[in-house]
Amino acid sequence: MTTKNNKLNIITAADIDSAEIYLEADVVVVGSGAGGAINAYELAKQGKKVVVLEAGPYVPSSQFSEMQAVSMGALYQDEGGQSNSHGDIAVLQGACVGGSTVVNAALCFRTPDYYLDLWAKEFGLTNLTPELMSGYFDKVEKNLAIHTNAAHETSPGAILIAKGLEKLNIERGVARRNIRDCALTGFCFAGCKTDRKQSMLVTYLPWACKHGAVIYADTRVTRIMTDQGQATGIQALVTDPKTKAFKANMKVSAPIVVLAAGPVQTPIILQQSGVANSSGQVGKNFACHPTLSVTAMFDKPVDNFHGATHSLYVDTHTLPEEGGYLLLDAIEEPVEASFSAEPGTGKPHVAYMEKYRNSIRLITLIHDKNVGEVRLRDGVKEIVYEVDDEDFEAMKKGLKYNAEILFAAGAQSLYLPTSDRTVIERAEEIGPVIDRLKNEPSRYRYTSFHPQGTCRMGADPTKTVVNPYGETHDVKRLYVADASLLPTSIGYNPSETVYALASYIADEIVKSNFT
Repeated sequence: MTTKNNKLNIITAADIDSAEIYLEADVVVVGSGAGGAINAYELAKQGKKVVVLEAGPYVPSSQFSEMQAVSMGALYQDEGGQSNSHGDIAVLQGACVGGSTVVNAALCFRTPDYYLDLWAKEFGLTNLTPELMSGYFDKVEKNLAIHTNAAHETSPGAILIAKGLEKLNIERGVARRNIRDCALTGFCFAGCKTDRKQSMLVTYLPWACKHGAVIYADTRVTRIMTDQGQATGIQALVTDPKTKAFKANMKVSAPIVVLAAGPVQTPIILQQSGVANSSGQVGKNFACHPTLSVTAMFDKPVDNFHGATHSLYVDTHTLPEEGGYLLLDAIEEPVEASFSAEPGTGKPHVAYMEKYRNSIRLITLIHDKNVGEVRLRDGVKEIVYEVDDEDFEAMKKGLKYNAEILFAAGAQSLYLPTSDRTVIERAEEIGPVIDRLKNEPSRYRYTSFHPQGTCRMGADPTKTVVNPYGETHDVKRLYVADASLLPTSIGYNPSETVYALASYIADEIVKSNFT
């Protein structure tokens, strides 16, 4: 077995020349995204032999395409086709070395104290105090260069939106991102060719490899091995990422297993393995922050496809009792423009696209109270989730808020992402038009970048999957370190929450097993 020349100590399917692979390690980490990469680094730094397994391919940044459709096929789960069972919510996750950190917008929020206090009260997570978490936020913010957008990073559309906010006397937040010297290309969702985005691909994974960690790409874990209630390793399959042809069976023996495959894949692995589910909660409590956008047309070109992907936000209504929705501006490059609204087909669509330079959009992200389930059905992954009536009402309030802001910014007309052509021509139409919208499956084009909650963390083993320190209640030395842990939806982009929790769990693994 040989490795191709790369700085990440990565072994891909192309490097495999044996049908059976047996490895031994101190720790095996499943997944190379936010949680997996951080754990790999922190444990390798302690001198432990760490093996990282990633189901997706290794795609170096030099091979990133700034064509979204190409990027979907190369970097996303199910080639961008992962969705709920109704097919009306695209559940987008990275599926490559570096995971979703490679394809996210780099937007970072600290977990509000509101949720930390809620988790302590309802789930017994009294260890996750604001004081403790603050230290971990400080740590990951330093490591990942998380900072507030500079004035020059603000996109042209965000400047217009800011004028609308000022006119309506609405407080705005300036986005914070894990970026070093942003190139302002607007292609965060397609990876970052310039390596300015501080994804795991350019930070924690290289740092882990420097300390001896080895990464296997194209390697899908099929089973967690246990003995007498304790994790002993994993079984996996290595497949060619292009042909899907079998390359090798893999077995990794390790006394510590860290699951960080993401909130959809982690519960699937546990279900396949038949472990850690005495509570019956594995795969339950799935939340995903469904989003809808309002696209505005202005009377002159805005060219809102350069600058920071997200420049500003409005969180005055984000907490559940305040409405449960977060507003975000977003760069809109031409391909996105073609499917972020429903202008109709044929001539209406052509007319819409001819004016795409004049468009900007605001996203409504809801704090979903309703939850669903990730499960295996006849061996097939299924995401059972829908936007219920209460959450849909929150979405409508957010859409109205967005529409008011955009008209105040000077918009001439607005497009809503409905299955029929819904256009708002005047501010006076906002209430009547949006009030008429009904919650009907498959009528709206939702997008989700934030699946979470399928392996809840908490003190009660009958109601949660993972204890307050990241270890599963049922299986010792089996840890979870991804967004599956979140006991509730947090209403904000969860990236920084995952970074901080993963760092905390890594410290707990060291404390419990290596000291």
